[in-house]
Amino acid sequence: MTSQTSKKSLLPHKIGDTHIRLLRIYKTVIESGGFASAEIELNISRPAISLAISELESLLNMRLCHRGRAGFSVTDEGEEVYQAALQLLGSLETFKSQVNAINRELKGEFNIGITDNLATMPQMHITQALAALKDRGPDIVINIRMIPPKDIETAVIDGQLHIGVVPDLRVLSGLNYIPLYKEKSLLYCSKEHPLFSKDNSTLSTEALAEFEAVLPAYPQAAETKQQQKKLKATATSTDREGIVFLILTGRYIGFLPIHFAERWVKDGLLAEIQPEQHNFVTHYSAIVRKGARTNLILESYLEELNTTLE
Repeated sequence: MTSQTSKKSLLPHKIGDTHIRLLRIYKTVIESGGFASAEIELNISRPAISLAISELESLLNMRLCHRGRAGFSVTDEGEEVYQAALQLLGSLETFKSQVNAINRELKGEFNIGITDNLATMPQMHITQALAALKDRGPDIVINIRMIPPKDIETAVIDGQLHIGVVPDLRVLSGLNYIPLYKEKSLLYCSKEHPLFSKDNSTLSTEALAEFEAVLPAYPQAAETKQQQKKLKATATSTDREGIVFLILTGRYIGFLPIHFAERWVKDGLLAEIQPEQHNFVTHYSAIVRKGARTNLILESYLEELNTTLE
């Protein structure tokens, strides 16, 4: 006798482009923390995003997220669907890579994730390798995502990114690391700050700690944190652009990479503070997933990247 309590399949037998599109929109909404931020990321209107999420909820017959005056939040079912969507979308990227490897022509997409504010590095390893890759494969579509290091690591492991560039803060067993950059940072103040026009070479650590400082709100190496502990932290920023914004107010001092601060130093807007005493070096590496299937575009890019490092 056929059971009357068997559960009905929520998804259609065939998952098509429309369903993939809805899942991509849902993934972006979750990662953006709501509809407003996703609107910018997706470049579609908020009503269109709301309609897509409602359509996905209707298709799955479950509430994925709460939205309204109380704010945005993900339901337990919504979190499980998000994790499943990550696996599905990652598998699609892996499939693309495998098919691209079969076709020995340099055609297809190349997805790279990069930590912000590396474009001003004097050693343009990433840029030069991308230029050489494009020369070898004019039909390659290059997609760059500027996202935090942790998200880059996850996306490379999941197969959403072919390669990433991150600071060396930790070593994950599922990744291979290719050293790229050594980035030196110094302590700076702006021309509006009391320390700008003074001889601060004899300034004591205690005296320096009297001045307000802006510190990074993103992960840092242990030795870097030691340098920053000496300062009077009264402001934070999630990225370097925010740090320089606050330094330029004349109310804060803060650490910046030399290559990033150089433009303001040349214009007389920033000055170093005791560069011999207050500095640190951040190491950056390119990361690729261990055991990833052969991908001709990635192989070609790594060849060009290694050439720039010689």
